[in-house]
Amino acid sequence: MTSSLSSHDSSSSSSSPSSTSPLADIVTVEVRDGIAILTFDVPGEKQNTLSERSARALQDAFAQAESDPAVQGVVLVSGKSDFIAGADIAMLQACTSAAQVEQLSRDMQAQLDRIERSKKPVVAAIHGACLGGGLEVALACHWRLATDSPRTSLALPEVMLGLLPGGGGTQRLPRLIGLQAALDLLLTGKTVRASKAKKLGLVDQVTIPWGLKDAAVKTCRRLVCGELRRVDRKDRLDPQGKVMEAALEENVAGRAVVFRQARAAVMDKTMGLYPAPLAILDVVDHGLSRGLQAGFAEESRRFGQLAMTNEAASLMHLFFGQTSLKKNRYGKPTKPVAAASTTLGVLGAGLMGAGIADVSANKGLRVLMKDMSPEALARGQKAIWQGLDKRVKSRSLTAFERERIASHVVGKLDYQGFADVDIVIEAVFEDLGVKHKVMREIEAHLRDDAVFASNTSALPIGKIAAASKRPENVVGMHYFSPVPKMPLLEVVVTDQTSKHAAALAVEVGIAQGKTVIVVKDGPGFYTTRILGPVMEEAATLALEGVDLTTIDHLMKTAGFPVGPITLLDEVGIDVAAHVARDMAPFFAPRFGERDSSALDAMVAQGFLGRKANKGFFLYGKEQPKDALSKIKALAGQVPVLGGVLEQAGVVQKGKPVNTGALAILAAHGAKPGSKKIDDERALQDRMLLRMVNEAVQCLQEGILDNPVDGDIGAVFGLGFPPMTGGPFLFIDTVGASTVVATLERFAVAHGKRFAPAQLLVDHARSGRRFHGARG
Repeated sequence: MTSSLSSHDSSSSSSSPSSTSPLADIVTVEVRDGIAILTFDVPGEKQNTLSERSARALQDAFAQAESDPAVQGVVLVSGKSDFIAGADIAMLQACTSAAQVEQLSRDMQAQLDRIERSKKPVVAAIHGACLGGGLEVALACHWRLATDSPRTSLALPEVMLGLLPGGGGTQRLPRLIGLQAALDLLLTGKTVRASKAKKLGLVDQVTIPWGLKDAAVKTCRRLVCGELRRVDRKDRLDPQGKVMEAALEENVAGRAVVFRQARAAVMDKTMGLYPAPLAILDVVDHGLSRGLQAGFAEESRRFGQLAMTNEAASLMHLFFGQTSLKKNRYGKPTKPVAAASTTLGVLGAGLMGAGIADVSANKGLRVLMKDMSPEALARGQKAIWQGLDKRVKSRSLTAFERERIASHVVGKLDYQGFADVDIVIEAVFEDLGVKHKVMREIEAHLRDDAVFASNTSALPIGKIAAASKRPENVVGMHYFSPVPKMPLLEVVVTDQTSKHAAALAVEVGIAQGKTVIVVKDGPGFYTTRILGPVMEEAATLALEGVDLTTIDHLMKTAGFPVGPITLLDEVGIDVAAHVARDMAPFFAPRFGERDSSALDAMVAQGFLGRKANKGFFLYGKEQPKDALSKIKALAGQVPVLGGVLEQAGVVQKGKPVNTGALAILAAHGAKPGSKKIDDERALQDRMLLRMVNEAVQCLQEGILDNPVDGDIGAVFGLGFPPMTGGPFLFIDTVGASTVVATLERFAVAHGKRFAPAQLLVDHARSGRRFHGARG
């Protein structure tokens, strides 16, 4: 028997929000064989989120189903393709005090506590994204059933917004899956698919997508009848697991070891720059030590505190920035980008070309990947296959899915089939002549409306387009290495680029899963241009006698993922020297104050960076096999010795300094490691503020359309410290007047390269912010 609960249903003593209720359109309730099916479907939204209004609707519907004697159990399911994608972040941004945020948390905890304490079994039927507050809702249910769809993912990603879960997640998760497994999810925000969630004990059952609701109702009936019982975590452990459980998680001393190790790992990874991971550790520890209710109270208190921090404001700023970029500012292209109908051409099967083909195929796009040699083509296809195979081994992809994705990439040694491509992306050698040659060849095989995109990182797109018969169809699509991992795509448009070409390039990037910013053409575009000054300043510090490991350490402690010296090795010393020579004439006196002769000398000696196993540091087979290696091995066992060696500049977490590079620096007047550092912050600022100042210069010149794009590009393309929100929010937080004063002081001491951009000076004088008032 199936019925609908409503105020007009005489067969039931209770109802869902009635048809006249303003909440009735959010949660509908259907009763099937004594099981109330609550379908959560927020109108007008692509995904369900928990706002105050939608949470209230869910609360009311559950309360009415729970109080109805005809209802024996409850199933919660989504009416959309995702379960619940989390809380509405705008709700948090609207709060002006920690107390307001704390109350939101307390209200959510109370609602979920009522679900958890219900004497009627409650089943969460999960398909698609089950994130943040959505997973906290599921954790409060008595049984979690998830589909095996690749779309289904579960996570508590609040830490990535500078927050912690505020709906009881920090307390329920460790009790459900164990402390160590819970900390792994809470501290990283990582997502898990249904199969992994089942293994962890995060979900109880996995089913097929098209049978989800029926399976959930059947499961709920079995729970009601006692045919099925909830499985305790200890019941899932093997004998060895139970011993480990008793040793590490069920006693104070064991837990102390786990928390101490976790705290050390957090500090090593974050340099203590992010308060949220440390708060999570404190709150979990508090709850396990003092009880569930004490844990809930501490969770709410710390949730409120974190929401008011600059770090959380910065990370939420980036979240909203990324969200806004999911919309194509040029509108939809003439021909929609779709898996079934869009074909990309990729020229070059090297690291970048294969990476571009990889991210395209993974999203269902068809790819023709061309290279001149069969060997190079085979290497590119092998790299794609190895990436897919790795995902199969980690169980994030099935073998069938691997075969299907790999089939989307067709290797080519000629241009046959390119008449059907909608856009071709070249990833050939970074030389204008080579790119012109490739363009002339390919245009003879393309449709008139096909778009030609260059993956150049620095060459002006206008100069590349000069060789085209159809310059209006030419754009830049600057990907970042490694392409499958780096989230940013920088689309570059010229004055001639058509709306059609720009729209298609942006839409392809969005379809590839990239965060896309659009910038105007110019030497270095935006990202390479603002990276150049910080790299140059790092080299300048090295020539001044600051040891290499210290330079890297300074920027890592400022929040960058890698130091600039290591980054020079990763980019390639030859590439860096080439870019420096190309950019210097355009940006003097801010850039090129020092010549690149030291880098040129390193290139001449074959010190090209990681790709040659030797740059400023040594890698792979170039690492010495002498006594130093033994010392380093010992240093790995004796942390104190390791710290001494790092401070002396001999090793950097396993990377020996290249003494040949030090000799070259010495030949150019440097005394590596000789400079006494009295003010580390000043050295950090010299590098950081050169990047910030150049970002403002790009906005001033119109390279950037707005500050948000500048923040997103710097953070997701270059690793600018996320906890600052990007260079423009950094200025707003520190104050434009403070930044200008520091730059002017540096200009007097170190040269005109520190002269502040006029737009920055104007903001300092007027007190204006780049992003408006906070809150």
